[in-house]
Order: sequence, then structure tokens, then C-alpha cells
Amino acid sequence: MATNVSFDSIIFDLDGTLWDSTANVALAWQTAKEQVDYVTDDITQQTVRSITGMAYDAIFEKLYPYLDTPTRDNFKALCAKHELDTLHELGGAHYPKLEETLTYLKSKYRLFIVSNCQSGYIEIFLKHDGMAQFFEAHQCYGTKGQPKFQNIKDIVADYNLQAPVYVGDTTGDRDSAAKAGVPFIFADYGFGQVEDGFVARISQFEELKDIL
Repeated sequence: MATNVSFDSIIFDLDGTLWDSTANVALAWQTAKEQVDYVTDDITQQTVRSITGMAYDAIFEKLYPYLDTPTRDNFKALCAKHELDTLHELGGAHYPKLEETLTYLKSKYRLFIVSNCQSGYIEIFLKHDGMAQFFEAHQCYGTKGQPKFQNIKDIVADYNLQAPVYVGDTTGDRDSAAKAGVPFIFADYGFGQVEDGFVARISQFEELKDIL
């Protein structure tokens, strides 16, 4: 599906769009769970997939409503530490043709990342397999505690983007892009289901080369 729109820049979501780290995040959070006595259920890859794309604070509120706030915050901090340690060592699974597609896109567009992740998470992605060379800047929930739409707006304003497009995989991504006034491309190979509100839809990351 061609967009029939000219863009000068692309802002990407991370999880479910550029890579899938859910298996190793689940491993990290399960390690944290085994260190405490107040979390009842094991944490699986499906658990992590079910909340991917949510703001980091909201994830733990949804998964552990039975914990009081101080206890939940302690567990969130423990999970965050193990997550960064585990991903620093193991990384995540890049979607097929990621590097060659980014190489093509970089030759035509300015590239950015905006994610709802914790601070330090995008940096780990950028360090794996030389991803940093492709992206001019990034922003995340953990930096300022802002909703995704505001982080998208900040990237647009800070880098004077005239015609950006946002690529993501969830309704939250679509809604955030809309609130930021940025067109949305839906990556349907990711974790979400989006029925409308996109200017194009891709089923493989490399399809961006065909539509942009």
C-alpha cells in the first residue's frame, strides 16, 4: 500500500516494530519474581506480550493491582534492573531485514525512535548490532514521564521535522501519533490489532522500502 504522501522523517516505535525482546524481558522479570514472596503468578513471554506498548508505570499497575503502591514500585524497580541487565547481555530478536531496510531508509529520511520504555532500554537496542548508526535521536517514557504523544511532539519540535510519519504496532501507537498530529503506519506483524487510522499497513518491516 503506497502512502501517496511525502515525508522527511520516520519516527519508530521499538517493541513490536523494530525488535521483539519479550522472551528475554520475561526471563528478567521472572528472575525478579523469584526474589520476592509477594508476586503470585509466574511471568511468561505471553504476560509481557500482553502489556507491550504501555507506559512502564501502567504495566505494573495492570499486572499487580493487588500490591500496594510502595511494594509495586519496589517490584517494578527490581524488574527494571534485571531487564536492563538481561537485555544488555542477550538483546532482543530483530525483525527480518531490519538492518538492510534501515540502511535504505537512512539514505532518504531522518530516523528517530519514541517508545514507552524505561530509561536505558533504547540505548541497549542501539548498542546491539550497530543500530545506533541509523538513528538521529530518541525519546522514551522513562526520560520525562510523559505520554508517548508528547514525546513524539517533542521530537518533531526539537529536530524541526516538517513531515514526519510514525511507525508502530498498537492502537496506542496510532492514538499517540494522532494526538501528536503525525500520520501513522501500522506494522501488523507486531503485538497489536489496528483496524483503521493508518496511512499504510505493512506485514513485514522490509515493506517500508516499497511504500516510502
